[in-house]
Parts: sequence; structure tokens; C-alpha cells
Amino acid sequence: MTSTITPRITTASPIAALLTTDGYKQSHRQLYPAGTTRILINWTNRSNKLLPGSSHAVVFGLQAFAQSYLTEAWAPFFEADVDEVCDLFEKALLGYFGPNEIGSDHVRALHDLGYLPLRVKALPEGTLAPIGVATLTVENTHDAFFWLPNYIETALSASIWHPSTVATIALEYRDLMEAWAEKTGADPATVDFQAHDFSMRGQASIESAAASSAGHLLSFLGTDSMPTFDFIDRYYPGDNGWVAASVPATEHSVMCIRGEQGELETFEQILDTYPTGIVSAVSDGYDLFKVVTEVLPALRDRILGRDGRLVIRPDSGDPVDIVTGELFGDTLAELSDTDRAARTPAEKGVVELLDEEFGHTVNDKGYKVLDTHVGVIYGDSITLDRARRIFERLEAKGYSSQNVVLGVGSYTYQYLTRDNLGSAVKATWALVDGVPVDIQKDPKTGGAGKKSAKGRIALHLDATGEIVQTDQVSPADEADSLLQTVWEDGAFMRLQSFADVRATLRDARAARAARTPHTEG
Repeated sequence: MTSTITPRITTASPIAALLTTDGYKQSHRQLYPAGTTRILINWTNRSNKLLPGSSHAVVFGLQAFAQSYLTEAWAPFFEADVDEVCDLFEKALLGYFGPNEIGSDHVRALHDLGYLPLRVKALPEGTLAPIGVATLTVENTHDAFFWLPNYIETALSASIWHPSTVATIALEYRDLMEAWAEKTGADPATVDFQAHDFSMRGQASIESAAASSAGHLLSFLGTDSMPTFDFIDRYYPGDNGWVAASVPATEHSVMCIRGEQGELETFEQILDTYPTGIVSAVSDGYDLFKVVTEVLPALRDRILGRDGRLVIRPDSGDPVDIVTGELFGDTLAELSDTDRAARTPAEKGVVELLDEEFGHTVNDKGYKVLDTHVGVIYGDSITLDRARRIFERLEAKGYSSQNVVLGVGSYTYQYLTRDNLGSAVKATWALVDGVPVDIQKDPKTGGAGKKSAKGRIALHLDATGEIVQTDQVSPADEADSLLQTVWEDGAFMRLQSFADVRATLRDARAARAARTPHTEG
């Protein structure tokens, strides 16, 4: 006899937000000097190990953190009965630490206050901040809760390092693709869709997929990570215009259900079902080059007669070789016309094979563009280096960069850590017995990257328009700082729509180009 078990559906625990921290932080409140009433912390990207040539990082993710954690996650805590909250907290700590002196009076006091007494200042999201510059600060606004800024550090770090890192990587793809579009005469509008987010299935969670794709969409319009729509609507509301798009597409279950002998029939059904518009078909279920050289030619008239584009998606092998061909460079140049014509499909690559069958036009810069009825997307194991090599080979063979779209997956957007940008939160200032105290970490064993800022912080623009940081500043410097209050004492002081974040990034890129023209590619 089979028994059924009904899962228990529960709402968030009243202390869930209170426990969203590193366990060791529970003891810190009692370890600060007596008389401590204020603590100031900052978030800084200290290095760029992932993209050594990139000197800036995209500011992104704070508004989502402020809404989801500082506001929504703490609501059950403040709504619950204070005795229940303190009892649950004490039981959690007893089971975790054993007998201890942490107590719950501070929890009761926070509950009685009714809000998180914190002030969050930040650069506008979408800003391109130089590595080494603090992009946000957090401090308490009520003397009794000096322990809160560093207490929420763990949740802050866990929430924003990933979307901001992805946004920074996506911008590198955008820079690369724009540079090659300019060089090879591609239609600039095609770059919006030239990098497509395929990373959702390899993300750590649905939530991380949503936040990551939002970072990707600051630079592009293509994604298959649909949870990002709710993420953007909830955390960056407003008149956001065209947020993202995709096209009908197949997967291997569709392409292989009839077996290898049924591939032609499957392609016919694709064309029957989608007589117009863009449709993408994964084509390596059995023999990619057989599809390109036998199946597609059999459908040539139908493909060329469509009002739309059939996009071929290879999905295995070396992306560079598959797209552009195994024979390349001097070896290819030295071949006679006869030997060049006799090359195998693998030696030619998908772009050239589609060109042979469906033809091309030549753009104003003299580069070949595939007939508009066919296209190529490759979405397996794409990296910045592979993308660059694909564009280099296409250009060398006389093709515009717009002939290929690249699917960017979890290898690029999830195979990351907080250390890729050296992202860290550090305390730099305190008030003890009414006396300001500048705090600085400067380990002799850590190198220059481990040295933190010191004191209160202000950001300003230098003569070139670049953001620079000054430590140990005066109140007047802080008042004029680019770091402005975003969230304070339970409420937003400033909200950005997603469209505004995108516009801020566009403006920041234009300002960067004016200072030092970007020359990727």
C-alpha cells in the first residue's frame, strides 16, 4: 500500500530575517567598545580577477536587496508578537551555541522600534564605478542599534555580488560585439540581441537566475530566463519599455523524437508551425553537417520563401571551429581554388555552408551578410575569448560579425564567486562615547588589495569626469558626495526603474568612451 505525505506549507518564520546572517555575528554586539553608538560600513569591488583588462564594475542589485530583504523579509518579524519573536530567537541560539550571554533584549528593542534604523547611501544603479571605489555605505540611525550595519552585511553581500558581477561581464560582451560590429559593418541594432541569456538551468537557484538575467539585460534584450520579468517588475518598477524578448525554438527532445531518419519531417513541421518570423532549431541531434548540407537544401525554396528567418543552432563541439570552420588562417589562404572547394563541411563551418546554399549580400564595408532567411546561434560553452575568436575568424573570412548570435550560459554567468571582483564589505568609521573613530584594515600579509578605506567616505568627479574616492572626509564633503541616500528607516528615499538603470549605464559608457575610447577586438 502506498501512503501519501502532504508537505507542510508554512509562511516565513518571524525570525527568518534575523537569522539571515553569519552565525558569528550574533556575538559582535557585545564585543564593540562600551559607548559605541554608530558604525559605518561600505561595499567595494577591490579587484577584477575575472576581467583583468576591465577597470570598472557595474553598480547593480542594491534596490532589489533593499526591497526583498530590508523591507519584505523583515515584515514578519515586526508583525509578530514580540514575546514569540524573542522566544524563537533564544531557542535558536540555545540549540546553535549552547548556553550563551547573547540574550534577546536587543531583539526586543528592535521589534519595539518597529523598523530597521539604517541609512543606505549609494551611487545610482547602472553607474560604471572604478575598481577600488566604494559604491554604497550603510550606517545605523539610532544609537542603540550600532550592531545592525555589520549584522546585515552577510545578506547584503550574498544578494548583490552576483547580479553586479554578471552585469559587468555582460557589458564586456556588449563592448566586444559593438567593436566588431563597427569593424565589419554590422547593423548596430543587431547587437541588442547578439548575446542571449541561456544560463537559467545552470544557475544556483531560480532567484539567482532571475537576478543574473536582469544584470545581463542591462546590456542586451535577449533572454530565456523568464523569472527575470517578475524580478524586474517587483524591484525596478516603472515604465520600462521593451525589457526582453526571445523566439520560438526547439530542443533535442523535439528534434530527436522521430529519430535521425525523421529530421526532414521535423524541419517541415517547424516551417509549417511557424510560417513567418524567427524560429530556431537545434541541429546537432545526430549529424549537424548532414542537416546543413542535406536537410536544409531539400527545403531551400520553402526557407527562402518564408517571411522570416530559420536559425540553425549547433550545440556541441568547439564553438569556434563549428561556426567558422576547422581550416583557417594561413592554411586556408594557401589552398588552391580546387582544394578550397573540396574542403569538408567541418573545414568550412556552418556560416560558410549556409552562405554556399542560401547566399549573401555585401554590406557597406565589404563584408558578407548571410541571406536574411537563415542565421546561426551557438549557445554551448561560450566565453569572451571564444566569442572574440569567432569574430576574428569571421572577419578574416570576409563575414560580418552579425552573422552569428551567441547564447551565454551558466559557465559564464554562474561559474563565479564573490572574489571575481574582490567584492567586500568593511567597517571604516564608528562613534564611541561621542568621539569619531576611523577604522581601517591593513594586513601586512594581504597585499594592497586587502587594505580598506578609512573613516567616512565621499565620492566626487575629477577633472576628466571619473569617479574618485576621498577618505576621512568632512560633513561638507559628504553632503556633496555622489553617494546619496537610497533607503532610510524602513522606506525608500529614491527608486529607479529598470529603464533608468539602463539609461544610467548607457550614459556611463558614453562618458567612459569620451575619457578613454574603448578598443576591444
